[in-house]
Amino acid sequence: MKPKNPSEGPSADREIVIARVFDAPRELVWEAWTNPQHVANWWGPVGFTTTIEEMDVRPGGVWKHVMRGPDGTEYPNHSVFQEVVKPERIVFANGGGRKGARGVNFVSTWTFEALDQQTKLTIRHVFATAEERDRVAREYGAVEGAKQTLGRLAEYLAKAPAPEREFMISRVFDAPREQLWRAWTDPKQMTRWWGPKGFTNPVCELDVRVGGAYRLTMRSGDGVDYPITGVFREVAAPERLVMTMDCTGHPKEWHDMVKPNRAPGDHNPVGEMIQTVTFENVGGKTRLTVRTRFQSAAIRDAMVKVGMNEGWSQSLERLDAVVAKA
Repeated sequence: MKPKNPSEGPSADREIVIARVFDAPRELVWEAWTNPQHVANWWGPVGFTTTIEEMDVRPGGVWKHVMRGPDGTEYPNHSVFQEVVKPERIVFANGGGRKGARGVNFVSTWTFEALDQQTKLTIRHVFATAEERDRVAREYGAVEGAKQTLGRLAEYLAKAPAPEREFMISRVFDAPREQLWRAWTDPKQMTRWWGPKGFTNPVCELDVRVGGAYRLTMRSGDGVDYPITGVFREVAAPERLVMTMDCTGHPKEWHDMVKPNRAPGDHNPVGEMIQTVTFENVGGKTRLTVRTRFQSAAIRDAMVKVGMNEGWSQSLERLDAVVAKA
């Protein structure tokens, strides 16, 4: 007996199936799909923009977004995630369409297949009937729209920083993101939590605007100062901060730990870092994510070795305590 082809299953006549191979590792493609800060940059056909109102990527989590076409037509969508198996599979039930038009309802399955350093992404939309599938394909251009969406994702991934050059840490706080934003942009609040346990911040000056400078000095329990300077590149309250970080003023001993064999004139072996902080609304709580991009994977690894993960974990614990008391 001939084995059954999965594509010839009971739903084959009411499906839209599209696949594409991306020149990016599966973890990066998964991150681009599940982080709303990334999704808003590529979701939808060419010429569309997307505003994400809510995106809670977990079984039972809600995803609400509005796509706007080049002519200004809005396409509101409300989806509920049914399965989330990182980094392999996402399933959600979607409802949406043009305002004032008949809705579009289907169950969408996205599978992420690792192909060495590439990723095969397959979309499978299943509709209630073959007639409904044909209507959506005809009225909304669903097939071509999905192909263009994957094309935009490919372009976005090509510009994404290599994950091996990044350090990332994330935590959910039981507080609205406006409160977390203030804790990050008000010097009086930042001095109370920035740095590992036992550190103080005798200097904290923040000019929170694009092009504005900041200056921090962390002081350890034994009195050693660790100055940090930088410039804000993006300020989008209360969603996103992007800033440079320069640790040239750190003690010589710290630079020696980061790069033991540095040249005599190399006073900043770490180089300039780019730090991105995002504040995501998650049902009244806030998912805070900090990403730091380095000039090389070797520098990232050296920073992790000298305690970057532990330092940030303790800082976010201190921030949580400050927020809880507010």
